[in-house]
Amino acid sequence: MPRPDKASAVAELTENFRSSKAAVLTEYRGLTVSQLTQLRRSLGETTEYAVVKNTLSKIAVRDAGLEQLESLLEGPSAVAFVKGDPVEAAKGLRDFAKANPLLVIKGGVLDGKLITAAELTKIADLESREVLLAKVAGAANATLAKAAALFQAPLAQAARLAEALRAKAEQDGASEA
Repeated sequence: MPRPDKASAVAELTENFRSSKAAVLTEYRGLTVSQLTQLRRSLGETTEYAVVKNTLSKIAVRDAGLEQLESLLEGPSAVAFVKGDPVEAAKGLRDFAKANPLLVIKGGVLDGKLITAAELTKIADLESREVLLAKVAGAANATLAKAAALFQAPLAQAARLAEALRAKAEQDGASEA
């Protein structure tokens, strides 16, 4: 019969896996407590970084329907549960791993799909969601401005043509008199 503390730990891990946009598994062997604290800070407020027991985590990933993560739960494991922007968390992990090679990114899951460490690095190379949305809005705004100018151009040309014809008619009328 499972102990109540272990059952509650599995339930909490399962809920974290289900409610997170992404979960990234890492190996933290050799990192100090202060380095782990620094890593937690670099991940931002919307990402929770937790050292986990593999046996309990394997049960939790099965309960959450993420069996593909079971193979990554070997050795000392920690999980970054990403509730906010996955790009921000991926950048934090990538940058920290560059500065501290003892942190090994094993892989993870993003929107229910398994991602490798290499794919996580590609995600980290993306710009944040806000920047991408701003670029899309800017492009849409620029397109609308171009369209408005394009629609106004025939009117402006017609007005210039009418003015030129009027001026010519005046000039022809003045030369006849």
